[in-house]
Amino acid sequence: MRELHKNITEISHPVVDRDLTILRNKHTNTADFRLAMGRIATILAYHALKDLPLKEVEIETPVTKASGFNIDTDIIIVPILRAGLSLVDALIDFIPDASVGHLGMYRDEDTHTPVDYYSNLPNKLETATVLLVDPMLATGGSADDAIHFLKEKGASNIRFISLISAPEGLERITKKHPDISIITAAVDEKLNSDAFIVPGLGDAGDRYFGTT
Repeated sequence: MRELHKNITEISHPVVDRDLTILRNKHTNTADFRLAMGRIATILAYHALKDLPLKEVEIETPVTKASGFNIDTDIIIVPILRAGLSLVDALIDFIPDASVGHLGMYRDEDTHTPVDYYSNLPNKLETATVLLVDPMLATGGSADDAIHFLKEKGASNIRFISLISAPEGLERITKKHPDISIITAAVDEKLNSDAFIVPGLGDAGDRYFGTT
């Protein structure tokens, strides 16, 4: 794991390296793509939640009473639709009591800017740890828009999880939202003229949902 900026963590792990290769390969079928995405999402969740607050509780083992811990915060997962849904199942497996909200955005193919079309968010945004998830952080437009939206709704503890990030998107988010932690599996080279990440993996949503 390396820290490129105080708010950016790029995960270094052999399983991540192997699964990123599977995801990048244009010949990978949908089933294998989904499995690799899920494995990386679990590792990202582990790092994103490693410093959650705990509260002590008392339990009884089959032998005696003992002290244990529960997570002392609500956790809300907010995928940016549609591609963000590809990370949700693995995150819920890791934190099964998390709530899930949704933000609908799409990228205008001419302007490369995000357009909002849907939102449905759980209560307790103000006090929860919010995991905003989108597999690709390209220009940062959708992430920037989503973060602004969540803050306007009262969220104050937001962590952004992406599979692959471009330097341009990382720079935008760290400058405009210096309070946001970003956890990513890879920082790629650049954006091309169509605002796709290079080398990237293509359209994550299309490949995950089999709509290429």
